Amino acid sequence: MRHTLPIAPQFYVTAPQPCPYLEGRMERKLFTALQGDNADKLNNSLSQQGFRRSQNVLYRPSCAECSACLSARIDINRFRPSRSQRKIARRNEQLVRRATSPWATEEQYELFRRYLDVRHADGGMADMDVFEFAAMIEETPIRSRVVEYADPDSNALIAVSLTDVLEDGVSMVYSFYTPDLPQASLGTYMILDHVEIAREAGLPYVYLGYWVPGSQKMGYKSNFSGLEVYLGGAWQVMTDPKSHGADLHPLSTDPIAEQVANIHLPDRRPTRR
Repeated sequence: MRHTLPIAPQFYVTAPQPCPYLEGRMERKLFTALQGDNADKLNNSLSQQGFRRSQNVLYRPSCAECSACLSARIDINRFRPSRSQRKIARRNEQLVRRATSPWATEEQYELFRRYLDVRHADGGMADMDVFEFAAMIEETPIRSRVVEYADPDSNALIAVSLTDVLEDGVSMVYSFYTPDLPQASLGTYMILDHVEIAREAGLPYVYLGYWVPGSQKMGYKSNFSGLEVYLGGAWQVMTDPKSHGADLHPLSTDPIAEQVANIHLPDRRPTRR
């Protein structure tokens, strides 16, 4: 019997599990598969509605009593680096950027393991083996790149970002870097360099993932000017980060059926290549 994909993507909700960002909270995600001839269109459309990609899945938080997680992006036309960010850019300007196809290497995995062991030893990826790492990098049905940063003298790998190319920007799916150079602020530098990548490509946004008020892990994103957050079904200019809270409330999140009904889906006709 021949099976075909449904006309419209099907959305599902994960079971509640401990939140990795806010202690004592439970997280839940709304997600759908990213596959087929319309994968690029679906990824573009849902990324503009606060979704993120993980391999061949698109998801966004849908927690029952919490709406703290806000998808964030930098409008590069409004971005102005701070004094400290300009210093970070100069400090790392010798690094060599090289963009490649999404292909995992042993050198990347070794750097990834060192990064996790020092920065996120108790995180959700702490037990990821080399095969799972390869899947994270390589299982992408859309236009993705691995952006590597290397030392110009030794050619040693210093930092890596798995980056998707969207129709309106670049999306930093996951980044990691050597933990041996804390003074280099490599995480900030990669974001600054992705602003330049987007500018070079004529794209208006850099998608950063989720900003979570009250989370030390995710708070750094509010340090970038030109920031927008997806809130109330639209992108809004970030004014004062302190105006966003992480309070619990049983009416924080719309019912799942209402959320799905309000998702705008792209034209399902395959993209001509």
